[in-house]
Amino acid sequence: MSRVVMVVGVARHLGARLAERLAAEPGVSRVVGVDLVEPAESIGGAEFVRADIRTSDIGRVIDRAAPDTVVHMNILATRADAGGRTPQKEINVIGTMQLLAACQRSASVRKVVVKSSTTVYGSGPQAPALFAEDMVSGATTRRGYEKDAGEVEAYVRGFSRRRPDVGVTILRFANVLGPDIRTGLSEYFVLPVVPVVLGRDPRFQLVHEDDCVDALRLATVEHRPGIFNVAGDGFLVLSQALRRAGRPIVPLPTLGSPFVGGLLRRTGVVDMDSAMVRFLTYGRGVDTTRMRTQLKFDPVYSTVATFDAFAGARTHGGLLDRDRIRAVEHTVRGVLTGEDSRGR
Repeated sequence: MSRVVMVVGVARHLGARLAERLAAEPGVSRVVGVDLVEPAESIGGAEFVRADIRTSDIGRVIDRAAPDTVVHMNILATRADAGGRTPQKEINVIGTMQLLAACQRSASVRKVVVKSSTTVYGSGPQAPALFAEDMVSGATTRRGYEKDAGEVEAYVRGFSRRRPDVGVTILRFANVLGPDIRTGLSEYFVLPVVPVVLGRDPRFQLVHEDDCVDALRLATVEHRPGIFNVAGDGFLVLSQALRRAGRPIVPLPTLGSPFVGGLLRRTGVVDMDSAMVRFLTYGRGVDTTRMRTQLKFDPVYSTVATFDAFAGARTHGGLLDRDRIRAVEHTVRGVLTGEDSRGR
């Protein structure tokens, strides 16, 4: 049977890659990519439709396209992607509500796939060594994007109860890195001098961008309902990662002060929001047993291999922009001397 798939959030890197991949997939007759702005990257044979998921536009698009599968990729992890914290929350939460309401009314939709994040578990000093998929209710206190991710998933679970005939898959990805994707974490690792929390060496898992697209493709074309953590094998600790990237560090008492965050944002290279601050302070680990046994997905890249692929493309053998270096050096001097960005 031919399939019609809608990918929501196609203007971003992973959304564009998934749309292009699905357009070439046997058994998929049509792929409709939806976003507020036109994709800058190729989406292959997929069609592009402009729509704002925060409005009723998305319902009209679903009515016209009549997809049997909807893949929700439009959940923004950083404020910079949305233009600020308020629009980020509107896109994540209000946009998800509107999209799911449209899916609930649709007679054609039979599957919903949601790209979520292990950020839903939070990060903190009392966190378990590994979070399993059923541990969100006991996760550490969430704020910012962590809270958005939790609310998005709550709406998805509510949708699943109202439409039990629709298969729902939630993929909670660890932080995604690779040669091409740009995220808050990737831009943190390419800082010429990297701030770290004094006395902390958090451990973490990663997913290669290729594995991320492969997992989403699998969940889209196969019947794999449920909630799944997705991460590459093994862990890195922050000090190991920075040595592999050849990056010098500057230890600070905290990364969470408004002063530090504001200075880093002014460099234009990293958006240090509260979720990222806690992640870089405490780290996070997730259990991937269900990914292998029920989703039946085995990532090609381990966490270390993912980081090395990223570092080889982004931090080795190239010259960093001189203005970026000056901006970060000024930031570090300001932190160490207690001056603000105007030198006062």
